[in-house]
Amino acid sequence: MIRFTQLYRALDATTRTTEKVRTLADYFRAAEPADAAWALWFLLGNRLPRAVTSTQLRAWAAVASGLPDWLMDECYEAVGDLAETLALVLPSPTKSAAPLPLHELVAERIAPLKRLPPEEQRALVARTWSELTTDERFLWHKLMLGGFRIGVARTLVARALAQVAQIPPEKMAHRLLRPWKPSAADFAALLDSADVENDPGQPYPFFLATTLDEPPETLGEPNEWQIEWKWDGIRAQLIRRAGEVLVWSRGEELLTDRFPEAAAVGRALPEGTVLDGEILAWRGGAPLPFQVLQTRIGRKAVTAKALAAAPVVFLAYDLLEWAGQDMRARPLTERRALLEAAVAPLLPQVPFGEAAAQRNKLTIPLRLSPVLTVNSWDEVTALRDATRENLTEGVMLKRRDSPYAVGRPRGDWWKWKSTPLTIDAVLIAAQPGHGKRAGLFTDYTFAVWDGENLVPVAKAYSGLTDAEIRAVDRFVREQTLGRFGPVRSVTAELVFELHFEGVQISGRHKSGVALRFPRIARWRTDKPFREADTLETLKALAAKQSHSAQNDDPEILQRAKQMRLFEE
Repeated sequence: MIRFTQLYRALDATTRTTEKVRTLADYFRAAEPADAAWALWFLLGNRLPRAVTSTQLRAWAAVASGLPDWLMDECYEAVGDLAETLALVLPSPTKSAAPLPLHELVAERIAPLKRLPPEEQRALVARTWSELTTDERFLWHKLMLGGFRIGVARTLVARALAQVAQIPPEKMAHRLLRPWKPSAADFAALLDSADVENDPGQPYPFFLATTLDEPPETLGEPNEWQIEWKWDGIRAQLIRRAGEVLVWSRGEELLTDRFPEAAAVGRALPEGTVLDGEILAWRGGAPLPFQVLQTRIGRKAVTAKALAAAPVVFLAYDLLEWAGQDMRARPLTERRALLEAAVAPLLPQVPFGEAAAQRNKLTIPLRLSPVLTVNSWDEVTALRDATRENLTEGVMLKRRDSPYAVGRPRGDWWKWKSTPLTIDAVLIAAQPGHGKRAGLFTDYTFAVWDGENLVPVAKAYSGLTDAEIRAVDRFVREQTLGRFGPVRSVTAELVFELHFEGVQISGRHKSGVALRFPRIARWRTDKPFREADTLETLKALAAKQSHSAQNDDPEILQRAKQMRLFEE
């Protein structure tokens, strides 16, 4: 546990990629394999089931520290992170115990907790507190409560392990996608330099695009790039190997049973084929908004009603394996030509103008992401500016000679998203942040006008400078109207411009609308709070987007055809 804590602190103290990789590699070389396996498991974003509640832990810590509840509340508000607050208020270790290995801490101090009665839970927690330092307690609390996070990308972890194993990083990234357990044996297998045969159900690491922030003209000539739509769905790989069909999400979740339509596409593919693409809600020849697809996400059992309400297709845009051969090193133009040939027999043959019911009867749910023909960056810009009205998120720019890489290397694949929607909203509440923002009010609630009342419509925490955060923090402390746990309501005065990707009618929210990916764009110091936007404006925008979703409408279908949302 000592070494794992040192690793956490070292990673948290730097933003330099090379230092993080070196620190990780040093840890994996020196740590006991059983500890290294658990560390790797946590670093890859896995979490243990919550062993005890935060309320229990807080109550036990109050007794152990002798602090009254009101003082515990003040400490929590000042620190902003419960795990850190409890670690700081607890008395120093009372006995000098042998260092606890990480794997023993998980197996003997966390795993049994859920099965114990409350008094025995408390006794085991108190015993562990007495054997850990403040820093170690902080991490132990994070692991127990399921809140362990650290700013290390999966690709950096793979690079560090590749250095230790002395194999190429892309091979290690592929190995990490295999099913494995946090054990010494499985960790040793990951580091085995022998070129073992891959599991036939194993997906490839995904190639991720980088956000384009500069004008596209900086990329050179447009004819060097393959231009596609950026689809608003679930990124997935469709695998047909060894008689099996598997659908893997980018988040390494197996989706085969949840999306039987995609599995049906896989069964129609030749053996030894892997497609990269997107699962989209789809009806009448064009995509539906992401909120329609959300009704299928998380369902373990897919009913006939759900299939009818939110039909999906698999939209293919890359070929990663063909006839059992890895195609990723080949240039995009070659992969694209093979992809078109591979899926051509399976694509819809019914003309666009025929009834949707006929089309659905005669085709399997597969579509090919079209390549858009453009002659200038001005044309690309025009397409990008019209994407929201035409049911996509933006455009993708892929270098024609690019291989299919691992992770998010800059230069070959770019995503250029549509201009965000905006509103001006009033700050009405705030609560403290976490980690480096602990002790500052940085998590904000925003509202718009509904007649003479302000109605909350969004929460956001990113987008302000450090100086602006400190200024807002001062305002919150000086203009507090009420307290609700860690949340403070404040005087309606400050106006902020919010950006968001979409808005929909929602019965789950008090306002009746839900914003997608809201974030702060700027502080509108020039605007009086009475001039903030209205709920009527948001509902009108939601209704407009809802109308766009009804793409059985002939006008919507015709627009989709004109914008090349599919290939005829």
